Amino acid sequence: MNKVEILEYNTERSKLIIPEYGRHFQKMVDHAVSIADAEERNKIAKSIISVMGNLQPHLRDVPDFQHKLWDQLFIMSDFKLDVESPFPITSKEVLQQRPEPLEYPQNFPKYRFYGNNIKRMIDVAISWEKGDMRDGLEYAIGNHMKKCYLNWNKDTVDDAAIFKHLFELSEGKIDLAAGGESLTDSGQFLKNRVVKTSNRNNGKKNQRSNNNRGKKRY
Repeated sequence: MNKVEILEYNTERSKLIIPEYGRHFQKMVDHAVSIADAEERNKIAKSIISVMGNLQPHLRDVPDFQHKLWDQLFIMSDFKLDVESPFPITSKEVLQQRPEPLEYPQNFPKYRFYGNNIKRMIDVAISWEKGDMRDGLEYAIGNHMKKCYLNWNKDTVDDAAIFKHLFELSEGKIDLAAGGESLTDSGQFLKNRVVKTSNRNNGKKNQRSNNNRGKKRY
């Protein structure tokens, strides 16, 4: 018979339940399942656990890790292995349960460009008593919102739009428009942004120059 004809390809083999352990481990588990004698079956199962623990010797004696190894042994046997486990056997149904979906915060998706922290700042401002400190914080919040708006939207924005958004986010408790406030000019924010970008680019250019200094040129 041609040797090529007896080759066994992975595509023709049974699917590995936990591929990280490899096919030889799976064959050992399948052999343990096929053993009729209960005492011999338990002995083989403990031997397999010992070999599995040798893959991570620094964890093999940790109780939680031992429990994990036994769970993996039962998973690889498709829960057909009838042996005495030193730990409670996790049922197949429990392992197949889907986790509860995570609830992501969607505070104000309408104004995402302001970020989630802006609502916390507004809540703090509302909790303060009316006075100079609160007025200063409300003005700082308005300026911060204007800067965020300019970063993600346009090169200019009318203060009235920021006041409207702040009034809405604070549920009508902060009204800078009523006080006739004027926020920092948009040009100042844009000027600062250009300066920061220029400094960052110059820093990268100087770093590249220093890295090339002293190198031989041919």
